Amino acid sequence: MSEASQHERRRPTTTPPSTHSAGANGFWLDVIEDIRAVRRADPAARTPVEVILTYPGLHAIWFHRVAHGLWNKGHIVAARLLSHLSRHYTGIEIHPGATIGRRVFIDHGMGIVIGETAVIGDDCLIYKGVVLGGTTLKRTKRHPTLGKGVTVGSNACILGAVEIGDGARIGSGSVVIKDVEEGATVVGIPGRVVSKDRPSGLTIPNLDHAALPDPLQRIVKDLLGHIDRLSSRIHTLENLLELSPEELAEKLERHEMQDDLDLEFLAAYENEGAEANEALTEAEG
Repeated sequence: MSEASQHERRRPTTTPPSTHSAGANGFWLDVIEDIRAVRRADPAARTPVEVILTYPGLHAIWFHRVAHGLWNKGHIVAARLLSHLSRHYTGIEIHPGATIGRRVFIDHGMGIVIGETAVIGDDCLIYKGVVLGGTTLKRTKRHPTLGKGVTVGSNACILGAVEIGDGARIGSGSVVIKDVEEGATVVGIPGRVVSKDRPSGLTIPNLDHAALPDPLQRIVKDLLGHIDRLSSRIHTLENLLELSPEELAEKLERHEMQDDLDLEFLAAYENEGAEANEALTEAEG
């Protein structure tokens, strides 16, 4: 199997975004669906009127939907002007060429930047300050693809034509420059996978984005355990050689004494073993 085919097999599962309903009736059906998605994902949203009037993330999605339609019909300048107006009104910059699925919820949203070739699947949840950016000047697919039900925490940056698998979680402040498997949780700079779970409930936003594993805490815990084990071994060595901690440290610092110390340790170990054998022989006798 070639290297290219192996790389293709390792690509994460990313469900493409659903097609929006056509025509004016379809537009209003999508609007109702968007409002329900906000109320489902934000406990602060109490009434549909409140959502319609006070949610800039929702307004940005609606502006983008019109701008994206103009973009696809070749009205490039009009689409860019509408997205520019949306940026000033909502604080969210979405290029009209980006593809955004259904029931996507942008919470708060200030400072979000979504590039031209970005693709966002259905039921994604995106918090403020997120950047879906490009890493090349070539006019090709250069922005991220998010699968279905992806959660992206505040101020996270996903850069390049990477794929974020269905149900993945990107921790706040993370910088992701590689593909992320479906159901994985990524934190840190650069982003590292700290857990992998089978994606489930992809139509329900994962609001528990703050309860992420802490890799530094895990490293410190492992180091403390290692120190405890080394301390136990040193304590055993001190008992075998009948040395105080200070005397043992002094001998270890004098490298010319290392061979003598090794011999003392072996002799003490052999004597202890001999005494144990004598005691066993007496007990059997």
